Amino acid sequence: MKTIAIDFETANEQRGSACSVGLAWIEDGRVIRVEERLIRPKDMRFSSFNIAIHGIRPEDVEDASEFPEVMDEFADDFRGATMIAHNAAFDFSVWRSCLDLYRRGYPELSYLCSVKMAQKVWPHLGSHKLNILAGHLGLTFKHHNAAEDAAVCAEAAIAVARALRVSHVRDIPVMIGMRVGRLFAGGYDACTCRKK
Repeated sequence: MKTIAIDFETANEQRGSACSVGLAWIEDGRVIRVEERLIRPKDMRFSSFNIAIHGIRPEDVEDASEFPEVMDEFADDFRGATMIAHNAAFDFSVWRSCLDLYRRGYPELSYLCSVKMAQKVWPHLGSHKLNILAGHLGLTFKHHNAAEDAAVCAEAAIAVARALRVSHVRDIPVMIGMRVGRLFAGGYDACTCRKK
Protein backbone atom coordinates (compact mmCIF):
# COMPACT_ATOMS: atom_id res chain seq x y z
CA MET A 1 0.00 0.00 0.00
CA LYS A 2 1.73 3.16 -1.25
CA THR A 3 1.08 6.55 0.33
CA ILE A 4 2.16 9.62 -1.64
CA ALA A 5 1.61 13.33 -1.02
CA ILE A 6 1.14 15.48 -4.13
CA ASP A 7 1.16 19.20 -4.87
CA PHE A 8 0.58 21.12 -8.10
CA GLU A 9 1.44 24.68 -9.06
CA THR A 10 -0.46 26.26 -11.96
CA ALA A 11 0.57 28.78 -14.62
CA ASN A 12 -2.66 30.77 -14.47
CA GLU A 13 -6.21 30.68 -13.08
CA GLN A 14 -7.13 27.68 -15.27
CA ARG A 15 -7.02 24.41 -13.34
CA GLY A 16 -5.64 22.64 -16.42
CA SER A 17 -2.48 24.80 -16.42
CA ALA A 18 -0.23 22.70 -14.15
CA CYS A 19 3.37 23.92 -14.47
CA SER A 20 4.93 21.90 -11.65
CA VAL A 21 4.21 18.78 -9.59
CA GLY A 22 5.80 17.70 -6.32
CA LEU A 23 5.55 14.21 -4.83
CA ALA A 24 6.58 12.84 -1.43
CA TRP A 25 6.46 9.12 -0.64
CA ILE A 26 5.63 7.98 2.91
CA GLU A 27 6.84 4.64 4.22
CA ASP A 28 7.00 3.36 7.83
CA GLY A 29 5.92 6.74 9.21
CA ARG A 30 8.52 8.85 7.42
CA VAL A 31 9.14 10.59 4.11
CA ILE A 32 11.51 8.41 2.09
CA ARG A 33 11.57 10.15 -1.31
CA VAL A 34 10.70 13.56 -2.73
CA GLU A 35 10.50 14.41 -6.44
CA GLU A 36 9.63 17.51 -8.41
CA ARG A 37 8.97 17.90 -12.14
CA LEU A 38 8.36 21.05 -14.14
CA ILE A 39 5.49 20.75 -16.60
CA ARG A 40 5.03 22.60 -19.88
CA PRO A 41 1.33 23.67 -19.91
CA LYS A 42 -0.62 23.09 -23.12
CA ASP A 43 -1.40 26.83 -23.12
CA MET A 44 1.83 28.65 -22.24
CA ARG A 45 -0.01 31.61 -20.67
CA PHE A 46 1.51 32.47 -17.29
CA SER A 47 -0.27 35.06 -15.13
CA SER A 48 1.83 37.56 -13.18
CA PHE A 49 -0.26 36.61 -10.09
CA ASN A 50 0.77 32.94 -10.30
CA ILE A 51 4.40 33.77 -11.11
CA ALA A 52 4.49 35.97 -7.98
CA ILE A 53 3.32 32.98 -5.91
CA HIS A 54 5.64 30.21 -7.16
CA GLY A 55 8.30 32.00 -9.22
CA ILE A 56 7.95 29.67 -12.23
CA ARG A 57 8.17 31.51 -15.57
CA PRO A 58 7.44 30.37 -19.15
CA GLU A 59 11.17 30.11 -19.93
CA ASP A 60 11.60 27.71 -16.97
CA VAL A 61 9.24 25.15 -18.55
CA GLU A 62 10.12 25.74 -22.21
CA ASP A 63 11.96 22.40 -22.45
CA ALA A 64 9.82 20.50 -19.91
CA SER A 65 7.51 17.63 -20.85
CA GLU A 66 3.76 18.15 -20.98
CA PHE A 67 1.40 16.78 -18.32
CA PRO A 68 0.72 13.25 -19.67
CA GLU A 69 4.40 12.45 -20.12
CA VAL A 70 5.35 13.83 -16.69
CA MET A 71 2.61 11.91 -14.88
CA ASP A 72 3.17 8.70 -16.88
CA GLU A 73 6.63 8.49 -15.27
CA PHE A 74 4.87 7.86 -11.94
CA ALA A 75 1.91 5.79 -13.22
CA ASP A 76 3.07 2.61 -11.41
CA ASP A 77 3.46 4.55 -8.16
CA PHE A 78 -0.06 5.99 -8.39
CA ARG A 79 -1.78 2.69 -9.18
CA GLY A 80 -3.73 1.69 -6.09
CA ALA A 81 -1.99 4.34 -3.96
CA THR A 82 -3.44 6.48 -1.19
CA MET A 83 -2.64 10.05 -2.22
CA ILE A 84 -2.69 13.09 0.07
CA ALA A 85 -2.88 16.76 -0.85
CA HIS A 86 -3.13 19.90 1.26
CA ASN A 87 -6.49 21.22 0.08
CA ALA A 88 -7.15 18.14 -2.02
CA ALA A 89 -10.13 19.79 -3.74
CA PHE A 90 -7.69 22.10 -5.55
CA ASP A 91 -4.91 19.63 -6.39
CA PHE A 92 -7.25 16.89 -7.57
CA SER A 93 -9.24 19.35 -9.70
CA VAL A 94 -5.91 20.34 -11.32
CA TRP A 95 -5.12 16.66 -11.96
CA ARG A 96 -8.59 15.98 -13.42
CA SER A 97 -8.60 19.17 -15.53
CA CYS A 98 -5.20 18.35 -17.03
CA LEU A 99 -6.28 14.78 -17.82
CA ASP A 100 -9.53 16.11 -19.36
CA LEU A 101 -7.54 18.60 -21.47
CA TYR A 102 -5.49 15.77 -22.94
CA ARG A 103 -8.49 13.42 -23.11
CA ARG A 104 -6.79 10.92 -20.80
CA GLY A 105 -8.56 8.54 -18.38
CA TYR A 106 -8.31 8.99 -14.62
CA PRO A 107 -6.03 6.66 -12.62
CA GLU A 108 -7.61 4.40 -9.98
CA LEU A 109 -6.61 5.74 -6.57
CA SER A 110 -7.93 7.08 -3.29
CA TYR A 111 -7.01 10.41 -1.74
CA LEU A 112 -7.08 12.31 1.55
CA CYS A 113 -7.04 16.02 2.36
CA SER A 114 -4.46 17.11 4.94
CA VAL A 115 -6.28 20.44 5.51
CA LYS A 116 -9.39 18.55 6.65
CA MET A 117 -7.22 16.24 8.82
CA ALA A 118 -5.48 19.21 10.47
CA GLN A 119 -8.80 20.98 11.11
CA LYS A 120 -10.08 17.91 12.97
CA VAL A 121 -6.90 17.23 14.96
CA TRP A 122 -5.71 20.80 15.69
CA PRO A 123 -8.92 22.86 15.74
CA HIS A 124 -7.23 25.49 17.95
CA LEU A 125 -4.97 26.66 15.08
CA GLY A 126 -6.37 29.90 13.66
CA SER A 127 -5.57 28.75 10.12
CA HIS A 128 -4.67 25.41 8.60
CA LYS A 129 -2.71 26.77 5.64
CA LEU A 130 0.44 24.81 4.90
CA ASN A 131 2.84 27.49 6.18
CA ILE A 132 0.89 27.82 9.47
CA LEU A 133 0.85 24.04 9.88
CA ALA A 134 4.57 23.83 9.11
CA GLY A 135 5.23 26.42 11.85
CA HIS A 136 3.06 24.46 14.29
CA LEU A 137 5.07 21.31 13.51
CA GLY A 138 8.43 23.12 13.66
CA LEU A 139 9.16 22.61 9.95
CA THR A 140 10.82 25.13 7.66
CA PHE A 141 10.29 25.01 3.91
CA LYS A 142 10.07 27.07 0.73
CA HIS A 143 6.31 27.62 0.36
CA HIS A 144 4.83 27.15 -3.14
CA ASN A 145 7.70 24.96 -4.29
CA ALA A 146 5.76 21.84 -5.30
CA ALA A 147 8.32 19.36 -3.90
CA GLU A 148 8.63 21.17 -0.56
CA ASP A 149 4.86 21.63 -0.28
CA ALA A 150 4.34 17.90 -0.94
CA ALA A 151 6.99 17.00 1.66
CA VAL A 152 5.39 19.24 4.32
CA CYS A 153 1.95 17.84 3.43
CA ALA A 154 3.38 14.34 3.99
CA GLU A 155 4.98 15.37 7.31
CA ALA A 156 1.67 16.91 8.43
CA ALA A 157 -0.19 13.68 7.62
CA ILE A 158 2.41 11.66 9.55
CA ALA A 159 2.02 14.06 12.53
CA VAL A 160 -1.79 13.66 12.38
CA ALA A 161 -1.42 9.86 12.40
CA ARG A 162 0.87 10.13 15.46
CA ALA A 163 -1.56 12.48 17.23
CA LEU A 164 -4.37 9.97 16.63
CA ARG A 165 -2.08 7.06 17.64
CA VAL A 166 -2.65 5.15 14.41
CA SER A 167 0.16 3.37 12.63
CA HIS A 168 -0.67 4.41 9.05
CA VAL A 169 -1.83 7.63 7.42
CA ARG A 170 -4.52 5.60 5.65
CA ASP A 171 -6.03 4.76 9.08
CA ILE A 172 -6.77 8.45 9.76
CA PRO A 173 -10.16 8.75 7.95
CA VAL A 174 -11.96 6.24 10.17
CA MET A 175 -10.72 8.11 13.28
CA ILE A 176 -12.01 11.53 12.17
CA GLY A 177 -15.14 10.69 10.17
CA MET A 178 -13.53 11.39 6.80
CA ARG A 179 -14.89 9.96 3.58
CA VAL A 180 -11.93 9.06 1.41
CA GLY A 181 -11.86 10.72 -2.01
CA ARG A 182 -11.41 8.58 -5.11
CA LEU A 183 -10.41 8.95 -8.72
CA PHE A 184 -11.63 6.20 -11.01
CA ALA A 185 -12.18 5.52 -14.71
CA GLY A 186 -15.63 7.14 -14.80
CA GLY A 187 -15.04 10.13 -12.52
CA TYR A 188 -14.34 10.95 -8.89
CA ASP A 189 -15.71 11.11 -5.35
CA ALA A 190 -14.67 14.11 -3.26
CA CYS A 191 -12.89 13.73 0.07
CA THR A 192 -15.25 15.02 2.77
CA CYS A 193 -15.53 15.15 6.55
CA ARG A 194 -18.65 14.70 8.62
CA LYS A 195 -19.72 17.86 10.42
CA LYS A 196 -19.88 17.64 14.21
